[in-house]
Parts: sequence; C-alpha cells; structure tokens
Amino acid sequence: MRGARRRILILHAIMLHVLVFVSGLTVLGCELTASRLLAPYFGTSLFIWANVIGLILLYLTAGYWVGGHLSERVPVRAALYHVCALAAVFIGLVPFLARPILWFSSYGFASVSLGIFWGSLLGVVGLFLVPLTLLGCVSPWSVRLSVTDVAGAGRTAGHLYALSTLGSLAGAYLPVLLLIPTVGTDRTFIVLSVALLATSIAGLAIERRAGIPGEGPWLPAVRAWTPRLAGAYVVLLALIVGLGLLPRGIVRAQPYGDLLWEGESAYNYIQVVRQGTRTDLVLNEGHAIHSIYDPTQFLTGGPWDYFMVAPYFAPGTRAADVSSFLLLGSAAGTTPRQMTQAYGPIPIDGVEIDPQIIEVGRRFFAMTMPNLTAIPQDGRYFLRNATKRYRMIGVDAYRQPYIPFHMVTREFFHEVRDHLEPDGVAVINVGRTQTDYRLVTALAATMHDVFPTVFVIDVPRAINSIVVGTREPGSLDAFRANVALLEKPEFAQVVASVSGRICEYVPPGIMLSAGSTPCAFAQGHVPLAFTDDLAPVEQVVDQILLGYIRENG
Repeated sequence: MRGARRRILILHAIMLHVLVFVSGLTVLGCELTASRLLAPYFGTSLFIWANVIGLILLYLTAGYWVGGHLSERVPVRAALYHVCALAAVFIGLVPFLARPILWFSSYGFASVSLGIFWGSLLGVVGLFLVPLTLLGCVSPWSVRLSVTDVAGAGRTAGHLYALSTLGSLAGAYLPVLLLIPTVGTDRTFIVLSVALLATSIAGLAIERRAGIPGEGPWLPAVRAWTPRLAGAYVVLLALIVGLGLLPRGIVRAQPYGDLLWEGESAYNYIQVVRQGTRTDLVLNEGHAIHSIYDPTQFLTGGPWDYFMVAPYFAPGTRAADVSSFLLLGSAAGTTPRQMTQAYGPIPIDGVEIDPQIIEVGRRFFAMTMPNLTAIPQDGRYFLRNATKRYRMIGVDAYRQPYIPFHMVTREFFHEVRDHLEPDGVAVINVGRTQTDYRLVTALAATMHDVFPTVFVIDVPRAINSIVVGTREPGSLDAFRANVALLEKPEFAQVVASVSGRICEYVPPGIMLSAGSTPCAFAQGHVPLAFTDDLAPVEQVVDQILLGYIRENG
C-alpha cells in the first residue's frame, strides 16, 4: 500500500514538472509566433516587437499575481490543470479570432489611419490576455503545490523556475527553427495548444485516479466538475487538431494581381504576385516590393535601375571597368540580373539572409544567371569574412521599413571600403518621403566620414534615394563625361530620368567637387553619423513615418 502511494506521489510530481516545462515552452512559443502572426499586416519592426513583448510581459505579471493568490485559496493540482487547459483552448483559437482584426488593419494602412493601426495591433495582441495571464499562474501555483517543507522551499522554487526557463528555451527555438518554416504560423499555435491541452488532460486523468487530493473549500467543486470538463477538453482537443488538419487558406490577400505562391521562412512571410507580365516579391506587411521580374522589359522604373550608373563618378570610368559586383540584400535577384544584362557575365556575389527567398528567386524570378553566386548569409558577416575585392558593393537590405542598423554604420562602411578595388564605389538604397530626407542625410554623413566624395541620386517616381560613396575622389563632371560614352540605350534612359536629381553631399566647410550641386536637403545642420555603438536608424524611420501620417492622415 505504501509502495502504491509512493508511486502515485512520484507520478503527481512528474506530471506537475511536465506541466511547468510545457507551459514555459508555450509562453515563449506564443510570443515568437505572435510576431509572425502580425508580420503580414504590421511588419516586424522594433516598434511591433516592443508592443508584443511589453504587453505579454504585462499579462504574465498579472498572471503571477493572480496565481499567487489562487495557489493559497485553491491548493489543488487539478485546479491548475483546469486553468492550463482553458489557456490551451484560447491559444488554439487565437489565429482564427485574429483573422478579422488583421483584415480590418489593412484599412488602417490604406487610409493612413493611426487609430485603426493602433486599434488593430492592440486588438490582436490583446487576444493573448486570457491565455498568457492564465499561464502566468503556473509558476507560483506549482511552487505552492510542490513545497512540503519550508526549509526546502528555496530549492523547490529554484528547480521549478529552472524547468520553466528550460521550457522557454525550447519555445524560443522550436517555432523558429522547425514549426513556422514547416507547418506555418496558424498551425504552430495549434501545435502549442495541443501540447498544453494534452498535458493538462493527462494531469487530470492522473488526478481522477488518485481521487483528486488537496485541501480547502474549493476541493468539492473541483472534484464535481472535473469529470464533466475532462470530457469537454477531449472534444476540444479533437476539434483543435481537426482545425489544424484543414487545408490552409491564404494568410493575407495579395495587395494586387494574382498570387502565385506564398510561404513562411524563418525570417519572412513571403508572397509572389503576378500582374500582367511582371512578377513581384512582396514580404511581410506587403507595403513594399523587394524584387521585380518582367521578361519583356529591361528596366523596372524602381531603385534597382539606378545601381547600374553608380560606378561612373570616378574620372575615366568605362563600362569595361565594372568587372565585379557584390550586393548585400539581393532578395530575388532584380539588381544582379540587371547588372548582368548591362555589363555581361561579370562575377556577382548576391548575399541574402533568407534562403527561402533565394529559392523563390530561382523559381519565379529567373535568378539563374551562371555568373551569380547566391549566398544565404547576413551581409555584414559575409563581408567581414570575405577575402575578395569588388569594383562595386551595393546594399539593399531592407527589412521594411528599416535598414538593419549594423549595415549603416561608420564601421560597416570602413569594411565596405576595404573590400573595394581602386576607383570602386559603395552604393546603398535609402527610403525617404517627398519632403523628409533625414535618413538619407544621416547615411550620407556617415558615408562621408569614410569616403572622400558622396553623391545622392533621387529615384524618380519612388520614395527612394541612391547614396554613392567613391573610394577615390569623384565628381559630377566626371559622371556626365563617363555616362555620355555609354552605348546601351537603357543607360541613356536611366541617366535622362535623373537629370537634375543628382547632388553631392558635403558637410559644412567642405569644398564641392567640380561641377557638382550641393544637396539642398542637407544644408543648415550636421546630422549624427551612425556608429556600431549608436545607430538610431529605427528612431529616425519612425519619426519619418509619424510625420508622413500627420501630413496625410
């Protein structure tokens, strides 16, 4: 008899520890997966991450407080399993409850309405209020249930919190490395829900066999309701599994045209959209095009076209001198394909952090040029470990609406310069509005700390500027002389489109190069040059976006 009781006690303890681990996994798994649920509609900016993390921490804080009180009033394991089962059901419903709110958020972007944007964002994150508050109860409640001797309370609490954190560690990697890329965001929530609900049902089954031990005035109610609720949980578990097995619909309707393909990677929500003869790569919230392929046209009309004319600020540069190209942020290969068409099969290294986008480029964007080596790596990591030198190095590494901060700093541009051949150039695509050039100015100033001359090309019909830094002193006179000798008509078309749109960035007290026009937007102040230690690129972009909303809202 004593042996059987001992086995039951051990089984109770093991099951409670399993619940603590699974709840820790679920909490962090939900946090990371929530960011992917929001990405197709709100993007993945630091602003979005701060809201997700901040509100989830707030829910957990409430859960710790509630759990501490409940653990004293209802020190019954079965009650904790009921709480976790309820949290699991809510988690399984999150992607379905979120869908109408997310659809509504599209109107906020379309109408530039900050109110709709905020309401939709908080509405979706608010869906986690109930389940994560309930899961916040697990840690204090499990400590109360496990402590039998005050002398060992610290050791018991330490073991349980370590186990919960170990579960959180699993929750940090499992969705990112396995679930989201394999089964998608919605089904990741289903998997987390099923794991937690199955654990709760197993715990209740063990409690029922033992007669639901415990103490306190709530014990009779827990004993009376457990058989009824346990059956409901099994039905709900089957329902959630069934929802997970249903064919997946489109996560977010494409902004235009026909949807050829959609998928999720460890880095992005990806859509391939076709309109007429043109195919576009659309990422995350869908308010920017990251690559274009049109077999009937050489030029795209976008910022990619203007990389072709960046090498000509150095005196005496000819088309034959453009002998190699490195692009950090190559996406689906628009710029490498144009450079190949313009300069022939020169060696091109295209670095793209997302391997799935490289595969999409090969499949839908004719990114099959034999002179292109596609490299799935972070751009700065690649540059730091590269031994080659290039005639031209481009940066087009948007994670909309931001450029990664570590690719806009003085130290980064020193690394770029060190990998340039003599008379080489560095080129970066920078976003702006029609009137707000703060980010362009900041990057031009940062590049001017490294390169002797810096030029800015405003892209027609787009809110982008191409900033060019030359390894040796260049000039606008040299640019005009060099491009006049180019033979391909596409060059002439690009050059004609930027007539009057090229200026030279010069800080106060620095002389202009021959025939150059100073950048009017940079007059009157000296911006902060970005460094690895201080690069507030997100803050600058947020200020630009808020200014745009105020002007157009």
